[in-house]
Amino acid sequence: MPILGIMNKRLILKKRPSGFPDSDTWLLEEQPIPELKEGEVLIQQHYVSLDPAMRGWMNEGKSYIEPIRINDVMRAGAIGKVIKVNNHSSFKVGDCLTGFGGVQQYCVTNGDNWHKVDEALAPMPMYLGTLGMTGMTAYFGIIEVGKIKKGDVVLISGAAGAVGSIVGQIAKIKECTVIGIAGGKEKCNYLVNDLGFDDAIDYKSEKVILALKEKCPKGIDVFFDNVGGEILDAALAHIRRHARIVICGAISQYNNTTRIKGPSNYLSLLVNRATMQGMVVFDYANRYHEAAKDISRWIQQGQLKSKEDIYEGIENFQETYNRLFSGDKHGKLVLKVI
Repeated sequence: MPILGIMNKRLILKKRPSGFPDSDTWLLEEQPIPELKEGEVLIQQHYVSLDPAMRGWMNEGKSYIEPIRINDVMRAGAIGKVIKVNNHSSFKVGDCLTGFGGVQQYCVTNGDNWHKVDEALAPMPMYLGTLGMTGMTAYFGIIEVGKIKKGDVVLISGAAGAVGSIVGQIAKIKECTVIGIAGGKEKCNYLVNDLGFDDAIDYKSEKVILALKEKCPKGIDVFFDNVGGEILDAALAHIRRHARIVICGAISQYNNTTRIKGPSNYLSLLVNRATMQGMVVFDYANRYHEAAKDISRWIQQGQLKSKEDIYEGIENFQETYNRLFSGDKHGKLVLKVI
């Protein structure tokens, strides 16, 4: 039996896209919410997270996480408040929870893999960004995989994005020289003037491989890559001995209809005794509390800025999702669904 008077708008994956997702990829439907079973809670979701990884989750095939099944709710991180409980041992009405609730307004769950957060300490969207998976990815990617140390020259692609902007700030806190690659003068100015990067490269108006020669004359110690493709190749041509390349993402390749292009300059890894390592944030799940503690302290001390780019309306999901790939955003992309 449905819960009287509550309907749930949810976004369903209707087909697996080839190339860039179109209007037929998803279906927005409205369904009644079923009565809760023993040990379940009903969460009214306020915000959902939009991330480049969503594109990979729609593909069929082996990956670090199971693909979304056809006719299932589109996977997404979410945050909201418990509004109904049926004898749950850990959560009560009014609790603010974050987890993978999907692109929908309400989520019925037994609470597995949902975590309580304190809304008094930070606004909800921040728990999807700097204090959520985005911040965890940046923290463990640059510290554990990138192994940054004082004095390193750190290059970041997609530097004005959700993860890249935090990576750069952490690297500055750790006393590194930080150069960001971003698209457009406005974003490059934001990196330098607002976030404290040492320099920035506008890939839309500069030839990256030449700009790296000018701005990283002694080479690159750590490259944190969110883009892949030609920018990865350019970075490999400028790495120093024992450099570390962190493969966090490859957004330039996600919507390919042909085979993904790998780096042609990979022999630079051999010549420079360098390493290239992929990172998936879920591998560090048992250590999220470490990152959250450090990031919270840096925010309180004014050393790290958090920026969320918030849009409204579940019916505007596709338009908002497109911003991930057009670059028409600043910081962490979040959709308000209630």
